[in-house]
Amino acid sequence: MPRSNRSLPLRLGATLLAAVLVAVIAVAVISDGGEKEPTVAEAGETLKAHVLKLFDELRARNIQVIDPGGRDIPCEDGKAKRTFAATGLDISPERMPDILNNIMIGAMGRVADYNITDTSGAAVRMENEPAKTVILLNSTKNGQYSAQGETQCLSRS
Repeated sequence: MPRSNRSLPLRLGATLLAAVLVAVIAVAVISDGGEKEPTVAEAGETLKAHVLKLFDELRARNIQVIDPGGRDIPCEDGKAKRTFAATGLDISPERMPDILNNIMIGAMGRVADYNITDTSGAAVRMENEPAKTVILLNSTKNGQYSAQGETQCLSRS
């Protein structure tokens, strides 16, 4: 068997490895600095989806949207933000608000990548930097989950 045929699998393997490495590096470079900031409308839809998915994860009942959002709230520099808020009932009506907030913190890990940024008051403030959203977990009544959020000030287009 000629020598070039035996080295063909090695050359193909090396070429494939090089192509994979180039692709991984390209994705890393694009992901690192090439992500476009969402518009206020896109971030508003993400916020709404995250809050509703949170209540779905909690298996909350009787979900009430108390702030449907969907409208731009002006910020400086021609930017805007959007809001969204909802409540829902826990299966245990006697569960205290601080326990409900802790349950929501645990469930947020299954919703999206939110980080706790403030727990100094009764509410727990969580941020998702890529989505440009902030959610407050702020149950105040036994047995009732409550979450409200807003986007950062973002471009309208």
